[in-house]
Amino acid sequence: MTEDNAEKRTPRDIRTLDSGALRALAHPVRVRLYDILSQQGPQTASSLAAMTGDSSGSTSYHLRALAKHDLIREIPDRGTARERWWERPTGGVSFPGADTMRTPAGRAATQVVMGEFLDRRHEQLMRFVESTLREELDPWAENALITSATVSLTVEQLREVNARIQRVIDDVVDEYRVDPDPGPNSSSEHRIVSLRAEAFPITTESD
Repeated sequence: MTEDNAEKRTPRDIRTLDSGALRALAHPVRVRLYDILSQQGPQTASSLAAMTGDSSGSTSYHLRALAKHDLIREIPDRGTARERWWERPTGGVSFPGADTMRTPAGRAATQVVMGEFLDRRHEQLMRFVESTLREELDPWAENALITSATVSLTVEQLREVNARIQRVIDDVVDEYRVDPDPGPNSSSEHRIVSLRAEAFPITTESD
């Protein structure tokens, strides 16, 4: 599984999380904070508390735990001693790594993190679908894409298909990045757009 933040990156900027970092991330609140920083950019403990419904003390604790493993970092020239700003470093992360999958603890941490990320993506997708069905289609809804297909592939073909899909996503991420301030002369609204691709073998009832 690969997760990108909103900033421009190069293909070399992919960090495979080791078992320590993955275990530090393996908490529902930390996954949520990490994902918000990835999607919406720098935040404070207070702003994250307002988004999540947790206390600022709780978010501060979890932010420090993430920072210990360089999953996030403090922005030194922004904020004050009482109001610290945090960001996710530029680049993507990939997990699980080979070392992580060698131990039961590593596999359990991977399951927690992947489950939380996928739950959040599904929640975001369902919120979009539900809001779209309640209202008339706007240009954003008209240009959204929700699609699925079924094909028969060998393992080698699946590997190649996934590589082709990842290259397309990499090209788009390299070309576009979230700009929270499009400038006074911009005539276009910028919104955070989730890019998601899925390709996996279907388990039949006889398996």
